Amino acid sequence: MTKASIDKNFDPAAIETKWYSHWEDRGLFRPERPDAAPYTIVNPPPNVTGSLHIGHALDNTLQDLMIRYERLRGKDALWVVGTDHAGIATQMVVERQMEAAGDKRTNYDRDGFIEKVWQWKEESGGTITRQLRRLGCSMDWSREQFTMDPHFSKAVIKVFVDLYNEGLIYRDKRLVNWDPKLKTAISDLEVETQEVRGSFWHFKYPLAADENGNGVTLDNGQDYIEVATTRPETMLADMAVAVNAEDPRYQSVIGKHVILPITGRRVPIIADEHADPELGSGAVKITPGHDFNDFEVGKRAGFAPGDMLNMLDAEGNVCQTADGLVPDEYIGLHRFRRDKVDGARELVVQRLKEQGYLIPHITKNKDGENEAHDAEPRTIATPFGDRGGVVIEPWLTDQWYVKADVLAQPAIEAVKSGAIEIVPKSWAKTYFNWMENIQPWCVSRQLWWGHRIPAWYDADGNFYVAEDQAAAQLLAGDAVELTQDSDVLDTWFSSALWPFGTLGWPEENLSPLQGREGSSVAAEREGASNASAALVDTPPTPSPSRKREGSETYDAAGEVSGSGVGTPSLLSKHYPNDLLISGFDILFFWDARMAMQGIHFMKDVPWRKLYLHGLVRAADGQKMSKSKGNVVDPLGLIDQYGADALRFFMAAMESQGRDIKMDDKRVEGYRNFATKLWNAARFAHGNGIGGSDTLAAPPATLAVNRWIIGEVAECQAALDKALADLRFDAAANAIYHFVWDNFCDWYLELIKPVMQGDNVDHADETRRVAGWVLDQILVMLHPFMPFITEELWHALGERNYDLIVAKWPAPRAAVCAGAKAEIDWIIAFTSAMRSAKNELGISPGAKLDCWFPAAMESKVAALSATLERVARMGSASFGEAPAGASMQLVVDGETITVPLEGIIDIAAEKARLTKAMEAADKEAKSLAGRLSNANFVERAKPEAVEKARADLTEKSAEAERLQAALGRLG
Repeated sequence: MTKASIDKNFDPAAIETKWYSHWEDRGLFRPERPDAAPYTIVNPPPNVTGSLHIGHALDNTLQDLMIRYERLRGKDALWVVGTDHAGIATQMVVERQMEAAGDKRTNYDRDGFIEKVWQWKEESGGTITRQLRRLGCSMDWSREQFTMDPHFSKAVIKVFVDLYNEGLIYRDKRLVNWDPKLKTAISDLEVETQEVRGSFWHFKYPLAADENGNGVTLDNGQDYIEVATTRPETMLADMAVAVNAEDPRYQSVIGKHVILPITGRRVPIIADEHADPELGSGAVKITPGHDFNDFEVGKRAGFAPGDMLNMLDAEGNVCQTADGLVPDEYIGLHRFRRDKVDGARELVVQRLKEQGYLIPHITKNKDGENEAHDAEPRTIATPFGDRGGVVIEPWLTDQWYVKADVLAQPAIEAVKSGAIEIVPKSWAKTYFNWMENIQPWCVSRQLWWGHRIPAWYDADGNFYVAEDQAAAQLLAGDAVELTQDSDVLDTWFSSALWPFGTLGWPEENLSPLQGREGSSVAAEREGASNASAALVDTPPTPSPSRKREGSETYDAAGEVSGSGVGTPSLLSKHYPNDLLISGFDILFFWDARMAMQGIHFMKDVPWRKLYLHGLVRAADGQKMSKSKGNVVDPLGLIDQYGADALRFFMAAMESQGRDIKMDDKRVEGYRNFATKLWNAARFAHGNGIGGSDTLAAPPATLAVNRWIIGEVAECQAALDKALADLRFDAAANAIYHFVWDNFCDWYLELIKPVMQGDNVDHADETRRVAGWVLDQILVMLHPFMPFITEELWHALGERNYDLIVAKWPAPRAAVCAGAKAEIDWIIAFTSAMRSAKNELGISPGAKLDCWFPAAMESKVAALSATLERVARMGSASFGEAPAGASMQLVVDGETITVPLEGIIDIAAEKARLTKAMEAADKEAKSLAGRLSNANFVERAKPEAVEKARADLTEKSAEAERLQAALGRLG
């Protein structure tokens, strides 16, 4: 793929599809370095229903950056890719599609509906994987995984059965977060709390006569207990009233009873710390079947979960309780008003008001008169399902649970011991807090799509857990008729196995320690930091086995199906993974659960490092959401600026512990950066500079060449350190400034006279060095900008291998202090001259005479030709400068005088600069005063405070610059 020339214009769209297809068709994303140290990343599997959003763009850019970097460093790099079956989301998508066609799920049996889902998956489930290709993700597509693939499903079932047999999975009746729209349990992590305007009602619960028929009252003579609630409909299933044992108002009635209005149910008054004497009346109605706090109170009071009353069906409609006391007029009503039809809530309030049990809320009107209202208005934190979008109902059901507290302990110790390093470290505290207080994990979901729970029931309700029905039948006996549990497993249960289930487990069930003990793999993993020292100058040409024919497929172990040849012991080599990159928002959904399952089943951590990045926010700092209309489409940005520009933006803005603010101008700026490199390569190509044939730096005699070789070495060292520390912003900053400033702005400018001069040896040396430097740039920039770098790699010369499998720079050259000092001085002098001209409004092309200290004569004389051309210096004189108007340049502590007589009006320029400086200083002081005002900082919108800080920085810098310009004229 060699070109005779480089196109004048850089067009990302023209190269992206071409190179991605080339890489994938040649199998260059596959790990095929059997003797090299492994490097493994698994992607957080996106939902099969999904499409690329800006968070995916960040997450996958960082992963691809690391996998390309380690591949270039000679590692056997594997990036596992796949999608999650996304039980709830996928079933919703398919049901909506059926509904649009006038069809519905219940028209089919389970198998028929699942066939519909598989059909949808084949036709529409590959959207996000195609989009990841557009971003440039170098994933091993030959081993693409799906959580419902047969081999992965086998791993999921084995884990469930093993955990059950170990006593770590059990069935229990507990409250769950029930989504009445989806008709399934969901986890706490899938519940979104929203602030909703609601009401707070107060009611009378009459005290019941004692066992002797005597009336009971409080010490103040009151014959009822006042309770308050935001959910009056749940009164239909109340089972107690709780008071605090220390509350003197109620000590005399603890153990007595109240008679519930409407149902007439007689319920006890119990003592429990949940009742706070300082809140409201100090008495709390207890509905253990519909409130998580009440459930715990009920258990402490001795109510068995099986005896707790349930008053709602799966859709949130009132059903009869076990004691049969709910009046018929409530049966079938929705829990609250819906579609303009009153529900159980409204009817309960109406009946209590009619019967005199409603205690009105009294307020004062504008005339100071009392006004009675049915309820007190309140803003209530209300739980909603993140997918169903309706209010979650705490609902008492039989579900399957994992003893997460037991599995969490080794995962906690792994982080404490350093076996897992969390980056940034600040997230470790959050991790510990959640893991140390972890609740039982409800893993059953009432869906049809997913991994069906491997439990079979007989007619008496006994269940038998086994990997298949035949095994369950052996447990139950041949004569017993069995029916499989209709529930499926929580999607996060299966994705928790991703780091090892995708590598062939359980078939390749080899202990990681056994698999690596005494092997070259272990030695290389230990010595990974020294891997670059062993690199040879010429990377190997991709072997024929890299090439993928269109008919080839790969099994779970990475082998070509039917070939008998493939990657042996994939699990033992690539587990543990090296790094997991994840959004902090799935730390508990996925990351912590992988840690628990990986350690339990593999006896080793799933990954050595866990990197948690922030969110990508809108430009004003707000969280992106469709309702706000501020969602950014990464594919639109790729269309406009190219994938390389978007990727570089993501890396450059990713600073540990901080969210990213979307900024199209920055993305455009990185497109300009790519164009700058493109034009630099065109200049090099047009001047006979081509690709290099050496990994080590070429010999160099000229200071400018020795200098740029040293700069390459320093840039590479900065990149290695930044990426070892997962400082993506620092890595991007290092390569950006090296390419833009050192190479494009200075080196190419400084070598122009060499290239155009008569000294053939110097020109040849410079071409060799420039070609080598450009190669190093392409390699170092490749993880950030893979498309443009691969295109230029081939455009600059004949190559027998692709850049994606080239070698990471190994200059084998030290920084030349003398050359660095010389070139750095030229740059400093030129920069000072250009800045001074700009500040004083002097034409950039104007040649200005300069007076240097006498001691600098030999130095300046040797560099005069360069200074005249690059810095537009006129004559160079030495010693004391003549009297008259002048400006002063301070370079490396030496003062250089530039006479200005006849060039500008000094007095007018001083007046202009003074006025501008005073204005900037005044505005800076005003902004500083505003920011020192605590009221402004605390009450103003965050974006207003941030803008004020940015403006202060800008105005302060402007004042300093103008002050410096005035100083030059002193």
